[in-house]
Amino acid sequence: MTNNLTGRVAVVTGASSGIGAATARRLAADGAKVALLGRRKDRLEELAAQIGGEVLAVEADVSVQQSVRDAASTVRAAFGPIDLVVANAGVMLGAPYESADTDEWDQMVGTNINGLLYTGRAFIDDLLAAAGNGERADLVHVGSVGGHLAFPNYGVYCATKAAVAHLTRNLRSEFGPRGVRVKTIEPGFVGTELGAGMLDEDQKAGLAEWRSEIEILVSEDIADAIAYAVGAPKRVNVAEMIVVPTQQG
Repeated sequence: MTNNLTGRVAVVTGASSGIGAATARRLAADGAKVALLGRRKDRLEELAAQIGGEVLAVEADVSVQQSVRDAASTVRAAFGPIDLVVANAGVMLGAPYESADTDEWDQMVGTNINGLLYTGRAFIDDLLAAAGNGERADLVHVGSVGGHLAFPNYGVYCATKAAVAHLTRNLRSEFGPRGVRVKTIEPGFVGTELGAGMLDEDQKAGLAEWRSEIEILVSEDIADAIAYAVGAPKRVNVAEMIVVPTQQG
């Protein structure tokens, strides 16, 4: 494996906090030019200033296709073609199925599924071009162990992450033969803002309790996993990586 990403151009969605911010820092430290995409412009600009170097803050809402397309144009104008995309933006909103606010379902589907699709579509031509030039080209989907496990009151969230897992497998079959490495990184419990916006206070308290019962991961753990996967030689695709706290099993 090589962590030398010099010359690569990376895009990270959901970069204003948590796993996205940590991944942006790591990719920049490894030599990549990095575009930070997210909805909170002030946080993106603050992070860009902290990282320094060739880092670009781009306000974008991945659930809106035109917003992602506009962001892609902005990144290309600043850095040129993109060869590394980390589709990290996501939301987790738990509630009992029979009492959930269905607007939360729409938000999860809009970000976790549609946002992932819009992100990949906006940059796939760049990735194919990079692969065609014999370069490494990576589309990284950040999923969740929730795509494989059952968590009461998180059925819709887990369903969106199951969609991420199977979408990744199918896109791998399409684009692997053309040189693009499509992969999914699936974290377990991580200490991030994920879940902070849920309306159901009981679920929010329960999530905090789950996280307090064991030594959970930090965002940098997932950033390290992503850096490892994209740093692999061109012939290697780390196709699916599950990263969980040791005590989560």
